[in-house]
Amino acid sequence: MNDEKAKVRAQFSKNPQSYVESITHAKADDLEKLVQWLSPEQSWVVLDVATGGGHVAKHVSPYVKQVFSTDLTKEMLENTSKNLKDLDNIFYVLADAEELPFLNHTFDAVTCRIAPHHFPHPSKFVSEVSRVLKPGGKMMLVDNVAPNDENLASYMNTFEQLRDYSHVKCLSTREWKQLFDDNDLVMQKEECRKKTYEYDSWVHRTTDTEEQQSKVRDFILSGSKEQLHYFQIKKQGECIHSLQIDESMFLCEKNS
Repeated sequence: MNDEKAKVRAQFSKNPQSYVESITHAKADDLEKLVQWLSPEQSWVVLDVATGGGHVAKHVSPYVKQVFSTDLTKEMLENTSKNLKDLDNIFYVLADAEELPFLNHTFDAVTCRIAPHHFPHPSKFVSEVSRVLKPGGKMMLVDNVAPNDENLASYMNTFEQLRDYSHVKCLSTREWKQLFDDNDLVMQKEECRKKTYEYDSWVHRTTDTEEQQSKVRDFILSGSKEQLHYFQIKKQGECIHSLQIDESMFLCEKNS
């Protein structure tokens, strides 16, 4: 396993319940919209990649035949299976998003939410999604995205890496669309929204020490006027209260 994936396992095995309870992961209105956009059918078999706290699987499972929830981290998967033990059509599989252990053309839909920024090779992930989807199958992807401006994107990915050592890179919407085009996934719908984080809960969820927290804060506050404005850094003195990032939702269909 490469270093990036080892970091992901280490990070998400520490406190898997925090991702179940996180307001950002559990309460966002995009979960309802995800189901609406997918328009799932009762006969469907769905794959949820990097399921984390299982929020997508939980919302989709009442509308489909089966959901296969995968994650790279065993502790995360075990914790999620306990939380969702009453849902008997969800099956849990330890799996790498970039090397899915499923046959070609297996799934009617594939979902992945707030996870791809942890993937070292997103191109491999998208290729795998396309491979396991049936012709005409749907892919729903939701993730934090970087601005197209390289200066703003670099600032964002740096503070995310300082906060969370398992963070690899947030792609821009332009980069995601190119990956979809390269893998026979036709864009059907997209939406970008601003997502506001309460700073203390955001930074404490992934940092281990006060020193790490200080590095995150100091770097963010060192941003240019343009960077501070774009990410809506709300502060008082040296205290940061909130920040805002972009999140995109994509619905694609695999070419028949």
